[in-house]
Amino acid sequence: MNKVITATEARKNFFKVIEFAGQPGASITVTLEGKNPVVIMSQEEFEGWQETMAILSDPELMQNIHTAESEKETIRLEDIMKKYSKAE
Repeated sequence: MNKVITATEARKNFFKVIEFAGQPGASITVTLEGKNPVVIMSQEEFEGWQETMAILSDPELMQNIHTAESEKETIRLEDIMKKYSKAE
């Protein structure tokens, strides 16, 4: 959920902007007379983006993720249920 508003609108509705941007997955882009826009989002959302960027910028971690994805094994839910219902 992203809204785009002008700086004037943001100033007039500042508390509503904060309320909206504080919702999970929400952000507001604020424009000011053709200058680079800024984005307002919750701290939790911002920290999530920071963590994602840290992971994506770590070549070793990304290699480990790709290796794990290629080695994953699919197990049917029915097989898991059978296995654990017999164990009881």
